[in-house]
Amino acid sequence: MPKGISLHIGLNSVSAAHYSGWSGELNACEADANDLCEIARSFEYKTKKLLTKDATRTAVRKAFTQAAATLDRGDIFFLTYSGHGGQLPDRNGDEPDGIDETWCLYDGQLVDDEIFKLLGEFKKGVRIYALSDSCHSGTVLKDAKAVDGRTEGKRYRAMPVEIAMRTYRDNQSTYDKVLTDKSLAQAEGKVVATALLMSGCQDNQLSSDGPFNGLFTSTLLRVWNNRAFAGSYVDFYRSIVRKMPADQTPNLFRVGQIDRAFESSRPFEI
Repeated sequence: MPKGISLHIGLNSVSAAHYSGWSGELNACEADANDLCEIARSFEYKTKKLLTKDATRTAVRKAFTQAAATLDRGDIFFLTYSGHGGQLPDRNGDEPDGIDETWCLYDGQLVDDEIFKLLGEFKKGVRIYALSDSCHSGTVLKDAKAVDGRTEGKRYRAMPVEIAMRTYRDNQSTYDKVLTDKSLAQAEGKVVATALLMSGCQDNQLSSDGPFNGLFTSTLLRVWNNRAFAGSYVDFYRSIVRKMPADQTPNLFRVGQIDRAFESSRPFEI
């Protein structure tokens, strides 16, 4: 029988000690992690949650590595992240826009190149379904003149540009070890598992927080409707997009080996 492992990361704040005095409070990221974990439990995944102070770089990397060592061909890894998206300057030349996207973990950012390297630890034939309810676009933040992740009274899940700059400068020696690593530039191309990744918005958009869930996660939960949804992963994505506002359109993309049978299966099933 196939096995399922899930990891649910949700941060309602980050450590001001690392992020240049900014703690980035959000309302609903832990709730997102809790609700998505309940879906995983309903399908009998072996679940793990990392919430706010527990969602450190070391803890997240360890959870990835443990799952990769456990899962074999035909097994599934269900990964969710809710929190701020950040940005760092691209130093290994793999980003056309010169910016690396990040997850803002409690004690430091996890760079997209590092995430792809971690996905590359999973064996061929393992299925990965990842949801990221966060924003990754620094350009949009600059255009929107966001302050503390807010624009026009809304709170967004993106680190403000000025905080991103200060955080990088204050921790440059640490981040540059990752950002200048040429081997990480090819990390995405070395993923041999089948990964289907859905983000809460496009690169040029912002992901909105909410009182109970993030906008993307709350829409996903409404579409899922306590297991009433019966379509495929692709159908699931399209149904979510139809219910989202024009200024926040989820993105669906593939990494590693393409598996049409996986994409046509019912979401979350082991």
